[in-house]
Amino acid sequence: MKTLENLLQRNRNWAASVHADDPDFFAKLENQQMPQYLWIGCSDSRVPANQITGLAPGEVFVHRNVANVVAETDFNLLAVLQYAVDVLKVRHIIVCGHYGCGGVRAALENFRHGMIDNWLSGIRALRRVHREELDALPPEAASDRLCELNVLAQASHVARTTIVEDAWERGQEIFVHSWIYRLDNGIILPLRPAIKAPLNNLD
Repeated sequence: MKTLENLLQRNRNWAASVHADDPDFFAKLENQQMPQYLWIGCSDSRVPANQITGLAPGEVFVHRNVANVVAETDFNLLAVLQYAVDVLKVRHIIVCGHYGCGGVRAALENFRHGMIDNWLSGIRALRRVHREELDALPPEAASDRLCELNVLAQASHVARTTIVEDAWERGQEIFVHSWIYRLDNGIILPLRPAIKAPLNNLD
């Protein structure tokens, strides 16, 4: 197990390596951030946004929570979303879940887990809507399918926020993506084409 001092040393090593490769990197980073992407992902430590997309610090604005939930009552998420859209002017909002998500698996189970059940209530509702499809699958496949359905639902929630709808109304170009990450091979899979206009205007 790595000690805190070990982490600090690793940080110093990283900073020295970055500076050696690009002496101006931190000076440029200090003065501005201009990410093109907002990443809404799961808190799972195996799914770090920058690393799995190969992006450097300053290139992606990140919000993470258990099971990549987008809830209209989550002011933390909404504050991040508004800042990303209105101030940073990101063009791409990526909702990225992952197969084997513990939060989604918990939503499939029929016993209480504590306070987390309140957070997962929307995924449980999604499970009820798709019960027939999910019940026809083996447990692991059902969990993976619910992971996909959850990503699709949360991306739709993003598109239906007044923040994104207002941005589209004023002509701002925003694409909302639905992605899922495979832990077994490190590959990200798009689940559907990006949403680029209000959902009620789409066929």
